[in-house]
Amino acid sequence: MPITRHPPPAHAPGSTIGHLPHPRRASVPPLSKITCIEDLRLVAARRVPRMFYDYADSGSYTEGTYRANEADFQAIKLRQRVAVNMEGRSTRTTMVGQDVAMPVAIAPTGLTGMQHADGEILGAKAAKAFGIPFTLSTMSICSIEDIAEHTGRHPFWFQVYVMRDRDFIERLIDRAKAANCSALQLTLDLQILGQRHKDIKNGLSAPPRPSLANLIDLATKPRWCWGMLGTPRRSFGNIVGHAKDVGDLSSLSAWTAEQFDPRLHWGDVEWIKKRWGGKLILKGIMDAEDARLAVNSGADALIVSNHGGRQLDGAPSSIAALPGIAAAAGKAIEVWMDGGIRSGQDVLKARALGAQGTLIGRSFLYGLGAFGQAGVTRALEIIHKELDITMAFCGLTDINRVDASILLPGTYPT
Repeated sequence: MPITRHPPPAHAPGSTIGHLPHPRRASVPPLSKITCIEDLRLVAARRVPRMFYDYADSGSYTEGTYRANEADFQAIKLRQRVAVNMEGRSTRTTMVGQDVAMPVAIAPTGLTGMQHADGEILGAKAAKAFGIPFTLSTMSICSIEDIAEHTGRHPFWFQVYVMRDRDFIERLIDRAKAANCSALQLTLDLQILGQRHKDIKNGLSAPPRPSLANLIDLATKPRWCWGMLGTPRRSFGNIVGHAKDVGDLSSLSAWTAEQFDPRLHWGDVEWIKKRWGGKLILKGIMDAEDARLAVNSGADALIVSNHGGRQLDGAPSSIAALPGIAAAAGKAIEVWMDGGIRSGQDVLKARALGAQGTLIGRSFLYGLGAFGQAGVTRALEIIHKELDITMAFCGLTDINRVDASILLPGTYPT
């Protein structure tokens, strides 16, 4: 049954009504007054330079899929139950055998260290303290070694792309092993780049192309600039100095332009699985046939993901695709999802529709851009509290017992 579409609410990040992408006049509320992810987004929009804020908070082409990722969650309705003992609630579960405080992990996001100085380090620290996994992107500002050093070699996950320079990828995987990474995420949906209009208009490149508008914008972000002046990490830490002939930002631009490999195929998954030898997660599955191929590949988990609406505009939302993919995958592989999660209710709905776990990208980035590590922690607290309370209102006290019975029939995809 298809989702019944409703316009996103006026306060939703994807709404065209009441969505103020760059508020300027309102004062920044104290962290104790931040009550939802939207609050964090509004502060991040003020504090992060437009170029980098737009990089995080945008999709490709018309941004239709980007908006649907969030709006389609709103159409799914919950069944409220009463007179149920709500004591002893638990949101604890596992993701690829790892105990987690809730079925949420921080997704790999590129340029995280440009939302806030040392952003990946701060995000990893917040995730460690909260008891959920952190995933570092290949295209991060802080390196694999940076994260290992600043988290006391606490296990984290690493995300890798298939690139033409296979020697570089093999060495990258070996570095992830050496850093005590406990799982590898292989992103399958970035063989070529979707066109992201805001990035083009903002001149986002490596290195960024300065313009008068960008310089004026930076002048209004003293907090961000001061942070960047205080860190040496302003490049792609996993690439510069590690890839052949890439020693600075200018040489990086030419390298990245030709490295994403359009020839990626399932044989590459087998090669990476063998080279890695540990838990392997495949990210970017949006079709039931690909889900069955993922099962056959021997991977441990797959992520239903449309890259946050940043690749194929016009693809379905992740939550709409989830039930069909979960059915096709069966019990042979863990099914997770990302895209559009802005609340604990969204996590609960995803769990009800077959996701063992979820990943958050923008929700984490808003917190980071707004308040640094404390903002990431606040985002996780908000999502956890919403998840816990909503689960109780639906008549359950254990996240591992959640299924589609908590949803109102006719409001969710089947």
